[in-house]
Amino acid sequence: MLAQEADVSERHLAQLESGDGNISVVLLQRIAAALSVTMSEIFAADSEPDGSSGVLQIFERLPAKRRAEILAQIQSELDGDRRKREGRIALIGLRGAGKSTLGAQLAAERKVPFVELDREIEKDAGMDLGEVFSLYGHAGYRRFEKRTLERVLASNDRAVISVGGGVVSERETYERLLRSCYTVWVKAQPEEHMARVVAQGDLRAMAENEQAMDDLREILTAREPLYGMADLQFETSGDSVDQSFYKLKRALAGR
Repeated sequence: MLAQEADVSERHLAQLESGDGNISVVLLQRIAAALSVTMSEIFAADSEPDGSSGVLQIFERLPAKRRAEILAQIQSELDGDRRKREGRIALIGLRGAGKSTLGAQLAAERKVPFVELDREIEKDAGMDLGEVFSLYGHAGYRRFEKRTLERVLASNDRAVISVGGGVVSERETYERLLRSCYTVWVKAQPEEHMARVVAQGDLRAMAENEQAMDDLREILTAREPLYGMADLQFETSGDSVDQSFYKLKRALAGR
């Protein structure tokens, strides 16, 4: 993926990583842009002092009772964060996988709110997604997505959230989602993705594209490692809605 984003061959990239290749300033700029870092960050020292050794020394000098109190407080905060995370189920994956249908059913059974992030983005923007993209472009949509996700997380300790498939491409937003929710990758075969989208009458970015299936397969291939970071993944291909919902509940119960 890095080779594709930086427009450099995988072989050359491997040589650079192993220290056997020579790099130009222009190529270095492309790699930095693909990694979303600055040139100065690339040249920064491998390790910076983080003060952890000093903190440990101070901690070890504290009385045993005080150390126990601090550890108990830290554990309590970690447990609280874990409970919040597990109280929010986020469904990710490409449209057509069944996120909205399954998400609504799961939320109803758990008696928690069901939140479709794209619909919340439309509320915050005061316009539909097509207008958001038209007026603000892809980058503008991602800014709305990030702000709306923060609002949804702040107002819902328990919820089922259906998230747009492209969230994985925005590193900071996706990492926030992974930290704050139990994430489930709802999968389907490319042909089923396409068939379901067409059945919904929604072609969006793939409209009038003769290479739609090829594009869809490329998107799935490129995003697979990112979707794979989810806590849980399950396949809906070939299953009815009821069968998929049963599989989802069983998977969540056994996590």
